Amino acid sequence: MKVSDFDYDLPAPCIAQRPANPRDSSKLMRLNRRSGEVSHHTFVDIVEMTAPNDVLVMNNTRVIPARLHARKAESGGKVEILLLRQIDNRRWHGLVGGKNVTQDLQLTFGRSDLACRVVEVLEKAERILEFNQPLKPFLAKLGEIPLPPYIKSDLDDDERYQTVYGKVEGSAAAPTAGLHFTPHLLASLARKDVKLAYCTLHIGLDTFQPVTVSRVAEHKIHREFARLDRRDADIINAAKGAGGRIIAVGTTSARTLETAASLGQSSQTVAAFEGDTSLFIYPGYQWRAVDAMITNFHLPKSTLLMMLAAFVGRERLLAAYEIAKQEDYRFYSFGDAMFIS
Repeated sequence: MKVSDFDYDLPAPCIAQRPANPRDSSKLMRLNRRSGEVSHHTFVDIVEMTAPNDVLVMNNTRVIPARLHARKAESGGKVEILLLRQIDNRRWHGLVGGKNVTQDLQLTFGRSDLACRVVEVLEKAERILEFNQPLKPFLAKLGEIPLPPYIKSDLDDDERYQTVYGKVEGSAAAPTAGLHFTPHLLASLARKDVKLAYCTLHIGLDTFQPVTVSRVAEHKIHREFARLDRRDADIINAAKGAGGRIIAVGTTSARTLETAASLGQSSQTVAAFEGDTSLFIYPGYQWRAVDAMITNFHLPKSTLLMMLAAFVGRERLLAAYEIAKQEDYRFYSFGDAMFIS
């Protein structure tokens, strides 16, 4: 299977530059994964599309101010850092933009007493950085929320790039399918006896790195930290046993659930776990846990588009994307949503 099989044309005006206001006023396309039938709604209608004993599984990660501006200690040259993952108390994995970012390069951060050193040079712009002290206390002052490069407008409120239920800091990007939910909408779902469960997946490098190989199976997906607690695993397993659907809110929740399903016993749908996942889902994958999915409209040739193609079929998915363009849906992180069921 070729990466080019997942390409499509998207005019720039289709890319959303600002989030919907209110959050749940965005458009919602419903796609039947068996028939391919499409219908058009508003996101708040998701309440009517769910049933008692269904369980929505949401990624409760929060985006950290992961973009840092630094200078080379000797030359003063500018360097930009995008933090991807914390390794330990002082070491981080990141993307470093700038010329000659070599081993042992020393970096400083404005007038603060924070500094770091490049301790390992990885592929392309990837580097392991060791800070002279724990970084997290400095992030609120020195860091910026890293909006995707296709968003050209600044946000008036950084919280609009966070879900209302996010609480576990660690992501370099938002789980964007969750941006459509409001506290009122979550309360409406709960009143209907739709179950809510949470997982954590800290979004890292694959959100920012394009697929550069020609064949899908040759792509190496990066490891990301994921966790599903026992309490939430029990909610999911009980709902499944009662005839409910597991509805993944976003591709990151789907990836976490399918990782948890691979660890479960025969009597369970998912098992609690904590650790790295490198699960790469593309057509041919046999789904074990997810029955339905809420997701945004994703970039051409991306691993996220490949995952959705595995869930609904490539031709069916791309046909729905063409309809979305015709119906003026907004694409990508701040765009509209799709409910595949």
